[in-house]
Amino acid sequence: MIDQPSVKQPKVALVDLFIEFLIIGAVSFGGGIIAYERILLIQKRKWLSVDEFMGFLAISQTMPGLNSVNLAVLAGDHIRGIWGALVSTIGLILPGSAFVMIIGVAYTNNNEHPFANLVLTGIAAGACGLLAAITYRIGDQHWKHFKSLIIIVCTFGLMSIAKFSLPLVLLIMAPISIYLYRPNRS
Repeated sequence: MIDQPSVKQPKVALVDLFIEFLIIGAVSFGGGIIAYERILLIQKRKWLSVDEFMGFLAISQTMPGLNSVNLAVLAGDHIRGIWGALVSTIGLILPGSAFVMIIGVAYTNNNEHPFANLVLTGIAAGACGLLAAITYRIGDQHWKHFKSLIIIVCTFGLMSIAKFSLPLVLLIMAPISIYLYRPNRS
């Protein structure tokens, strides 16, 4: 079902692609990166339709590695081919890599300082809030459908309460989800 086909747009400059993904990589902390990519690709620059974004996100979640990086590769390739995939990926990972290297060196030299642990605790709490907000945004219309809510609640219960591993939860929930959302015969 395609609800909003992408409109053929003028060729996107590689430098624009790099800068947009560089900004996302620089401002997204703690798991909010998919939401920033969604805002960039669908709302801000309109480089993808909602369906294209959700398709690329689904593909990126089935691939090994970080979903956000996989999404940058797929979106960049869709927008500008292999060079688009390359500049999108480099733009996305460059700020975070540099930041982690600097913080890693600083933490290694000061890991006994009580302020360091307080800062990390605060960052973790903020990251949880960001992730919850982003999950709500990405869920979009699914929060209003009973079948989706059942899948969400069961998946949360299996992961958080029963403490099943991710592969086991996927083995349980993927067939159920596919069955619930199978195409109608009519």
